[in-house]
Amino acid sequence: MRPPRDIPPAAEWLPSPKWIRAYAGGRKMVDSRRAMLLRQDGRPAFYYFPETDVAMDCLTADSEENGTLRYRHQKKGAECAWQLMAGGKHPPELNGHLTLDWSAMDAWFEEDEEVFVHARDPRVRVDTLHSSRHVRVVVLGETVAETHHPVLLFETGLPVRYYIPKLDVNMALLEPSPHATRCPYKGEAGYYSVCVDGRRAENIAWYYRYPTGEVHDIATLLAFYGEHVDAIYVDGEPIQQEGA
Repeated sequence: MRPPRDIPPAAEWLPSPKWIRAYAGGRKMVDSRRAMLLRQDGRPAFYYFPETDVAMDCLTADSEENGTLRYRHQKKGAECAWQLMAGGKHPPELNGHLTLDWSAMDAWFEEDEEVFVHARDPRVRVDTLHSSRHVRVVVLGETVAETHHPVLLFETGLPVRYYIPKLDVNMALLEPSPHATRCPYKGEAGYYSVCVDGRRAENIAWYYRYPTGEVHDIATLLAFYGEHVDAIYVDGEPIQQEGA
């Protein structure tokens, strides 16, 4: 994931207390306890590092535009790093700091915990609560899941997610999918498709086998894409949901 081309004046720069490391091609590309976090509401956060905390010997300078110097990885050849230079839209004390393309690295760590997709935003909160609400999920005309024991997940900027124990899901209608996604706040998700009378709803349910952070309560529970099911009913009322 690449940083924004233009940094708006409303962007926040926050010193991070975390020890950040990144690896690519068998090399440690970043090892920093002095990271600065760029955050913007509604957009992913990015770490920027002092030049001395980055393996500059793995990078080749490419071009400069609007106060940003681009670098390419010497082995991979792809553009993967951007350095703040004088004249850019950032605080002058950050001149020389670099950010790296998250997806160009093989792994990122905050302290000793691997983090996926992009840096975690400290303004984003994720909480889970056990509930006795009645939740029913209908897919392709069939009630696929029904429970009085959901775990509700609350994540800043997203609608409530309803995670359902597998014992309350008709697993005979679900087929495992090779599809997978990653979330910086919850970890790696696996997927199921729903199959009813020869009809399929692909990758419509997801789960986290080993969720990270504070959401261990959703481990192995299933949630469903609200906009792809027939309906999700909570206490008998249909709810509207956007994608996860």
